[in-house]
Amino acid sequence: MRIESEPALILHARAYRETSLLLECITRDYGRVGLVARGVRRERSRIPRGLLQPLQPLLLGWSGNGELATLTAAEAADGPITLVGERLYSAIYLNELVLRLCVRADPHPDLFASYVECLRRLERAEPEAWTLRRFERDLLAGLGYALVLDRETDTGEPLQPDADYHYVADSGPVRGNGPARERSIQGAALLALARDEMPQPRHSGQLRRLMRMLIRHHLGGADLNAWTMAPPRAPAGKGDAPPA
Repeated sequence: MRIESEPALILHARAYRETSLLLECITRDYGRVGLVARGVRRERSRIPRGLLQPLQPLLLGWSGNGELATLTAAEAADGPITLVGERLYSAIYLNELVLRLCVRADPHPDLFASYVECLRRLERAEPEAWTLRRFERDLLAGLGYALVLDRETDTGEPLQPDADYHYVADSGPVRGNGPARERSIQGAALLALARDEMPQPRHSGQLRRLMRMLIRHHLGGADLNAWTMAPPRAPAGKGDAPPA
């Protein structure tokens, strides 16, 4: 198989042998792909190593089948996405999230667009915590794990904004606090996520806990490394600190 001019971004790059790189990429039409960039660490590489960085929209070419193909071409598709400080940590979190939840060669037509739009929202300094929650919701839906956000999973009754619920993974919200009151989430928070409406500040932490619980569930109980490498949390009243 030979692919040319495929829109992509690099999620992760690491040294491979003496002169090459192993790349994990997210692509528009082929999902997550693994590529070997042969010889790009040489001084006179045909493909500039400086291009092969996260946050740089690319057009990639590759050839081969199986788990790892060979990179044959790379050119910038647009200017780099500029993120600094806490927003850069959020990008690191997004990349690890995609790497850990998405398997190779499993296309999801809307995932690439959602990922790029999330990075652009971070670049535009849109509210950071809400930007991440929207992407997490859309990523899980694209992978077949869509959240029930508008009705009680056991009764089918519409959620009440002022009622408290606990969320059962692989099922949905159930009225009441459940086994851990501190994990309860108000109906208004779930409805905001369902309607794509920015939640009230007091609901932001509830949605953060919900999404972390669900991501951990789909990772078989494992944590993301980005959860432990985030900068200190913002002072009270400043909102969520990234990455989640």
